[in-house]
Amino acid sequence: MTKWQKVVKYPSYDSSSGAKTMLLLTGEYEHVVDGKGRVLVSNKLRNQIDADEHGSNFYLVFGSNGILCLYPEKYFEQIALAVAPRTTAPDEAVAFERISFALTNKIELDGQGRLLLNEKLRKRAGLKDKITLVGVRDHIELWNSESWEQYLSDNMAQYQKQMSQARQIVLQKQNEEL
Repeated sequence: MTKWQKVVKYPSYDSSSGAKTMLLLTGEYEHVVDGKGRVLVSNKLRNQIDADEHGSNFYLVFGSNGILCLYPEKYFEQIALAVAPRTTAPDEAVAFERISFALTNKIELDGQGRLLLNEKLRKRAGLKDKITLVGVRDHIELWNSESWEQYLSDNMAQYQKQMSQARQIVLQKQNEEL
């Protein structure tokens, strides 16, 4: 196990080698929705996903705050099995499950790596013609580019503080191991 995996404590099991691995999707990529409602999922993002380990298809899911999330199929299947609302009211659990699965779509990218976003879906997610795809560990988020820039502006100071703290933790653990 790498030092990074020990620090973040976010492993997943790789059955082929028996080793612990994790999916780390990173980067931000701006794209334009074409006239047919398709957006390119960058090769740089797609190449970070091992099709054998994580699946070759994706699930498009409404995530928190109405952000569209693209999960590799094997990761989403784990989430679908794990998500059991911890509510006491059975009606709430039924509503969650009904909406969750109704608004989730299993998709395949076309031969050029494009994702079709129909008008209804784009409207629900507030997506315009300029979209930023963001790698977020185990999924890809689709943001309206203006909203993404605003989010960065609103949260950059907190990010910098947390990054500094995380780096200090790593350095402390490295020093302890020496």
